[in-house]
Amino acid sequence: MSTTDPAAFWDDLYASRPAPDGPRPNVRLTETIAGLPPGRALDLGCGNGGDALWLARQGWRVTATDIAAVAVERLTALARSHGLDDRITAVRHDLRTSFPEGAFDLVTAHYLHTPFDLDRSAVLRTAAHALHPDGLLLVVDHGSTAPWSWNQDPDVHHPSPREVAAGIDLDERAWTVERADAPRRTATGPDGTTAEVTDHVLLVRRTA
Repeated sequence: MSTTDPAAFWDDLYASRPAPDGPRPNVRLTETIAGLPPGRALDLGCGNGGDALWLARQGWRVTATDIAAVAVERLTALARSHGLDDRITAVRHDLRTSFPEGAFDLVTAHYLHTPFDLDRSAVLRTAAHALHPDGLLLVVDHGSTAPWSWNQDPDVHHPSPREVAAGIDLDERAWTVERADAPRRTATGPDGTTAEVTDHVLLVRRTA
């Protein structure tokens, strides 16, 4: 466990990498959400902003949050430069202590992993409760370690989607698991190298 301040750690990580002008959305988002009627979306851990930009282009109004001020500032500038600043609001939150206000039709959390203490189950439970009825919570986690990952611990455990769902511990009378699987894909790292990786995908719908 790193003893560095979490915000400083993530600010330094983003600042060490060039800001992409056209960050790509995550494939698990596009394959899941494409074709759905747009509404209000919350992007937890927005990073470079590819998901928020893609959602906004599909007509969604997006609240995007990250612990890193660098990421939030970059996404705010990107949204403005792409003419999407009326659809994207980027805000800084440390999810250990605060959570964006509002109710949403979609909450997405892609690779919300950290070397710091974070009660992820509590965060995702809060996210599920922030959904409108019929809203979706999409959680995509690393199921394997990419060569460019900040976490190269060979003993790291990648919880399965069902383990993540069990940790969130939602009432089955009000939330339904619609997808829980581990597809593989070829991913491209920040330096342009590629590797086959596994994603752990959990999709939960609020039914009541």
